[in-house]
Amino acid sequence: MTRATLLLASACAATVLTAAAPAARAESRYAARPPVVLSPDLAEPWVMQLRPSYRDVTGPVVYAPMPPPEPPAAPRAAPQRQAALAPEPRRSADAVDPKFLPTEVAWNGQQGPGTIVVDTASRYLYLVQSGGKARRYGIGVGRPGFQWAGTQTISRKAEWPDWRPPAAMLKRKPELPHFMAGGPDNPLGARALYLGSSEYRIHGSNEPWTIGTAVSSGCIRMRNEDVTDLYGRVGVGTRVVVL
Repeated sequence: MTRATLLLASACAATVLTAAAPAARAESRYAARPPVVLSPDLAEPWVMQLRPSYRDVTGPVVYAPMPPPEPPAAPRAAPQRQAALAPEPRRSADAVDPKFLPTEVAWNGQQGPGTIVVDTASRYLYLVQSGGKARRYGIGVGRPGFQWAGTQTISRKAEWPDWRPPAAMLKRKPELPHFMAGGPDNPLGARALYLGSSEYRIHGSNEPWTIGTAVSSGCIRMRNEDVTDLYGRVGVGTRVVVL
């Protein structure tokens, strides 16, 4: 081998070693890098975005599992209305104490059959019958200062009567209407039995829950179904004794 040939071979070997050195250094640099961890939903778009600009993203790509979804928040309970703002439920006829419902009882009083006896203290009205019996009804009576006692007769009967408050009542309550036609909203209810020439009546009521109490202005009030039953059993001229 000539000297020229030896010099040429040495130069080629040096060129190869020089070119291999940067590659070895690059492999060493990339091998020291940790693997790239990507979220599954972002891995591919992220890699595709970086490849054109960052050619040095090499090595394995590890896909990290997505964290489990958080449980949905419990629905918030609707705020409860304050008890003071809640409307009071309307009481119905079912709220009447059962002891004030019509029934047949023994009678040993002095009044004869066909007489109506009103016991304001016990809140009962009795229709005396023959055979020592009486039909008893629960009633509402006059409040303190408006109670009365005495004997009257039924002077008139009316179905679904109109109501004209007396002058004394209008003076106490000027907001009352001077006239109200008969009907379900009328305070005299379904029937009325007028007592002599007085302002008092035995009548029905659109407030049946007041039976057994003292709330009226002196009239004797009954449930509508009870006064209707009594209305069919008595006539004009019937004697009424209020105790």
